[in-house]
Amino acid sequence: MIIGVLSEVLEGEKRVALVPAHVPLLAKQKLDVIVERGAGTRAGYPDAEYEKVGATLVSRDEVYAKADVLVTVRGTALVESNGGAELSRLTDKHHVIAIFDPLARPKIAQQAASHGSTLYSMDLIPRITRAQSMDVLSSMANLSGYKAVLLAANHAPRIFPMMTTAAGTLTASKVLVLGAGVAGLQAIATAKRLGAAVDGYDIRPETREQIQSVGGKFVDLGLDTADSSDKGGYAKAQSAEFIAKQQEALAQFVRAADIVITTAQVPGRKAPVLITAAMQKGMRPGSVVVDLAAETGGNCELTKPGEIADVDGVTMIGPSNLVSSLAFHASQLYSRNVVNFLLHLTTKEGALADKAEDEIVKETTIAKGGSVTHPRVTQALGAS
Repeated sequence: MIIGVLSEVLEGEKRVALVPAHVPLLAKQKLDVIVERGAGTRAGYPDAEYEKVGATLVSRDEVYAKADVLVTVRGTALVESNGGAELSRLTDKHHVIAIFDPLARPKIAQQAASHGSTLYSMDLIPRITRAQSMDVLSSMANLSGYKAVLLAANHAPRIFPMMTTAAGTLTASKVLVLGAGVAGLQAIATAKRLGAAVDGYDIRPETREQIQSVGGKFVDLGLDTADSSDKGGYAKAQSAEFIAKQQEALAQFVRAADIVITTAQVPGRKAPVLITAAMQKGMRPGSVVVDLAAETGGNCELTKPGEIADVDGVTMIGPSNLVSSLAFHASQLYSRNVVNFLLHLTTKEGALADKAEDEIVKETTIAKGGSVTHPRVTQALGAS
């Protein structure tokens, strides 16, 4: 079986789906690897490194023609780019492994499915122990949380740590992180390492110990959060009444902070608004807000996705595809997730295994045989 690595066609996307170091892992499984020329260049992986480990460099046309399994990062781009030219290359022989964001954009999955390909969406990897090594969302969120703190520090007019000098003592910056998933916990840990005083908030009460374990102080708003998370551990969407109470209680902590980093997201839905325009305008001039949920609507009412805005002296950052700015290591982590998924999907003889009822395969397969097969994606299609 041949694994084909495509270069990314989405503007600004620098990652590559498979790095050279992981090619030998697939070779041991009797899987051949072909790579589109230049696919890893922007991530820091030149063609020569792929050749050294036994991969074959080919044109994009040859990847589509020869590969049984196509691996890429942005599956959505295969549908949307080049006026549908990429989509038209997919056939019923292809198995495509990528990030399709099918719960938020189910019509993308529907369009891709129409060509008969079997589609696996890496962002639907279930949160179970044996799938942790394939968890793309966690891998990418970890890097986003780290980078968000560096962005904030770069734009802030103050340093993070307390510093005592001959000219006087500088107080530590106050950092507030909203959302204690993987991105939020990494943001708390990174800000703490830089010397800041860090508070962390999450709607899920079980995150208290997690926030404290990485050096943060848990913010308790005194709200009833008994039904705050689903069986997968993700935060659930809340009522308008609850969100209004949450915003009111959070206001004092937001206004006291020098840096606010928001990370709260609900899979398949618009991000909840945690910081209203009034709350943000009440922050001190020179404060910085980094909204990691900008691409899914934003946790801040004044977020402008992909832009840096000044709101009454407060710097508002709405990063887009932040992990792509860390393409070298982001590719390394994504690649390992994909390889682990591939090894799970194939036999030792290099063929696709019959695992239709396996939980990992079942949860990630969004289309097969010309139609959308995933119940949650089908439900999202009906809702849209």
